Amino acid sequence: MNTDIDRERGILSPADRAYLLGEREMSHEQSKRNAEARIRRRILAATLDFDLLLHALPEKDRKQTFEKTTTDEAFLDGLRAMVAFVYLGTETYGVDFEDVIVPAIRSSEEYLAATDENAAVSVDVTFDVETTVESSLEGIAARLDAGEPITSRELFSVIMEGTYDATQHERITVVRVDPDDGGPSLERLATYLDGELTVVGDSRAVIHFDGAPDP
Repeated sequence: MNTDIDRERGILSPADRAYLLGEREMSHEQSKRNAEARIRRRILAATLDFDLLLHALPEKDRKQTFEKTTTDEAFLDGLRAMVAFVYLGTETYGVDFEDVIVPAIRSSEEYLAATDENAAVSVDVTFDVETTVESSLEGIAARLDAGEPITSRELFSVIMEGTYDATQHERITVVRVDPDDGGPSLERLATYLDGELTVVGDSRAVIHFDGAPDP
């Protein structure tokens, strides 16, 4: 999670970011509702803008934007978060994500074939998600309370659920199952939690919250 409040304004203003991160207090309930409504309107407006960007933004500008994926990890994380935000919103509130992603990929592949190869193509897109429950949030919380190690994905799940305060512990031991699996960055998790990360070998790391990591 990117917690840099003072970045250049995007969908969110610096004040919006501060509010969402709990660093800006609202003196009245109406002010809070106004801020949340403003953020919702900006999300809707930005989503509609993507239709214009897709069809009207010059190729050179798209190229310069997405060249960052090879050098800017924060930008790549943002792209993953953008897709995750759409996935959660559609799957949770009434539209299958497949109805969004499949037509988008099909039309994009047809466009690429027409422009890059001067050809018409038939595109078959298969989207399939298989979920296996490995551990409950209650179980993760219990392991944290017992001082047992958890994975970065489990820690991320607890943070996103929002009701368990992981920072109540002096430290959290994280098992690095596969540092290159595309999972949540331990560095970003530690920063979000205001903790200090110590990497212990290739398979374990510790996030400290007492300001005094072990030697």
